[in-house]
Amino acid sequence: MTPAGHRRLILTRHAKSAWDDPALEDHDRPLNTRGRRAALELGEWLDSRGYEPDEVLCSTAARTRETWTKIAAAPLEVMPEVQYLRALYQASPVELVEALKGATGDCVMIIGHNPGIAAFAASLSARPPIDPDFARYPTAATLVVDFQIESWADVQPGSGSVLDFFVPSGRG
Repeated sequence: MTPAGHRRLILTRHAKSAWDDPALEDHDRPLNTRGRRAALELGEWLDSRGYEPDEVLCSTAARTRETWTKIAAAPLEVMPEVQYLRALYQASPVELVEALKGATGDCVMIIGHNPGIAAFAASLSARPPIDPDFARYPTAATLVVDFQIESWADVQPGSGSVLDFFVPSGRG
């Protein structure tokens, strides 16, 4: 739970996807075995920290949807509302912030793609995490940021406070 006047964002890049079928459209690529394990690990990590979203905004790509499914396999107290948004597929930071401004949850998770996710993550806080993986935002990387705002419509670049940054040990 986030306190009144606060909003929490969990920003996740999808886990590692499969490249074994060259005929498959990019949007339709599923996770590979390593990606499935990493997404499960990420779900367990979120649960262990009490970072449970009450709203999820997820790209419509197969790999982001499957990432969410594996994350949600962790024991969640309440299943969040999930919106699958085509606009999040390969979204720029501007498109990501616009989607976030329409969110209504206190703790919102966005699951998307690089390079937009990495650039968006870098813009959220004046003090990014001190982690060598942060700049490249590898698959399954997840940033948790708090904002002192009443509504997501008020979110501004550089106004967040980083709580955590995680990359599964299997490297997504």
